[in-house]
Amino acid sequence: MSTPQALLELKDLRIAFGGQAVVHGVNLCIQPGERVALVGESGSGKSVTALSVLRLLESAELSGQVLWQGRDLLRQTPAEMQRIRGDEIAMIFQEPMTALNPLMTVGQQISEVLQVKKLLPRRDADERGVHLLSETGIDDPARRFGAYPHQLSGGQRQRAMMAMALASEPKLLLADEPTTALDASLRLQMMQLLADLQTKTGMAVLLITHDLGLVRHFADRVAVMEKGHLVEQGTLRDVFERPQHTYTLRLLSSQPSRTGLATAPSPDTAPLLQVKQLQVRYPKAVPGFKAWFQKHHFMALHGADFSIASGSTLGVMGESGSGKSSLAQAVLGLIPFEGDLSLDGQTWLGSPARDKALRRQVQVVFQDPYGSLSPRMTVGEIVSEGLRLHHPHWTPDQTEARVRATLAEVGLVGDGFSDVLNRYPHTFSGGQRQRIALARALVVEPDLLVLDEPTSALDVTVQKQILELLKKLQIERNMAYLLITHDVDVLRAMAHHVLVLRSGQVLEHGMAEQVLGEPQHPYTRSLVQASSSTI
Repeated sequence: MSTPQALLELKDLRIAFGGQAVVHGVNLCIQPGERVALVGESGSGKSVTALSVLRLLESAELSGQVLWQGRDLLRQTPAEMQRIRGDEIAMIFQEPMTALNPLMTVGQQISEVLQVKKLLPRRDADERGVHLLSETGIDDPARRFGAYPHQLSGGQRQRAMMAMALASEPKLLLADEPTTALDASLRLQMMQLLADLQTKTGMAVLLITHDLGLVRHFADRVAVMEKGHLVEQGTLRDVFERPQHTYTLRLLSSQPSRTGLATAPSPDTAPLLQVKQLQVRYPKAVPGFKAWFQKHHFMALHGADFSIASGSTLGVMGESGSGKSSLAQAVLGLIPFEGDLSLDGQTWLGSPARDKALRRQVQVVFQDPYGSLSPRMTVGEIVSEGLRLHHPHWTPDQTEARVRATLAEVGLVGDGFSDVLNRYPHTFSGGQRQRIALARALVVEPDLLVLDEPTSALDVTVQKQILELLKKLQIERNMAYLLITHDVDVLRAMAHHVLVLRSGQVLEHGMAEQVLGEPQHPYTRSLVQASSSTI
């Protein structure tokens, strides 16, 4: 329903590409200073709806009305839209590393907005840019102002994006999945920062997300999209406590649970993986002539001790930079390490030929299923690659039979997957691509699977499906999992034991119920509380 004081109002908005409709008659109203969350799975139409507000979809066919303070943005000239973008309506994109120009410092990019939109002289724009970075809570803002995007952490890049968006003091901020790649504590910090800045400036915010925890923590009002249709909207309490649509109910019931988790092996079970005093260090450049005579190192992992038995899962949690990835890469034999690491009595020898047998026993599933699959290879080529390496004597029929059996095991079987071996990764959804990545790892029958944030890029419903599949496979194959994640809910659902890392140090290690239910270290408590604060 139209209201005179509406800041933004979408009236029967329809979006199509090449005659194919993707958004069907959306009606949505945002008031000044309001926080609205647009919720739904990938492909539901959330992002294209937001992008259509700024008319950033060049090939899209738009109809209906996008009323900005009474003016229809679909009828404005390109010059007028150029003025509105950034000046009145700003946007924070999902992945700052791709949204920021890698050839310019973050300071130059913030300053550019101020020079173009506010017509400030270069010196004044630079001073204002440093101040904006300071307001976002970034440490040492003057130094970060001169840094390139790749020199900043994920949280710092997201703060720089926020400073750039706020530079022209917009009335509406469109935030498209602004915390997807961040760990729990950073997600909470970023949303609290956004809430504080929103309160301070009085701008309205449209948060586009599939993270229901963030919605509970941030939004005043919620709109739910499914397959291009706005199926439900209302106040936060109404939608979350009294959902009316079956799709909303399904989203709300997608919380991971321990149901179906394999029984933990007895404490006296011999470990499959035994690690003692594991250390990882990297060369560090230092200024001055001393670097000529003495090597300097950064210690990424300090003497970690842990073990994993067959059929059990060790979850490793910690913030970005805690050493999780270094630990995983050492277990995979991808980087040099010090200490003892034994997998079923074997260790990495640093030679491809000598490590070949062990390489089959340890496989990995990465965070981004699209980035980890070659776009130039078919699914059949991707999944069979390991078999061709480890079983070169197999006939093509034997290889294909194993590939098809493994794809069926991960759920890629049936009428919709009759030609699955000849299709390319881009023709599958995110959840289906992760199943392909899982099949690639499983096809060689490993004993240990390293799961590096395997569900962080997936929607909540798809995440639950992948976790249930992993539980089922663990029971059937008696595999051990090393699960790297910043999602406490995933740990609660999957892990038998949990190891907590901070700055390369193991702070806490024990049974999952103990570590997550009654954490002893203040850092662990802060991680668990940060996760529960967004739920």
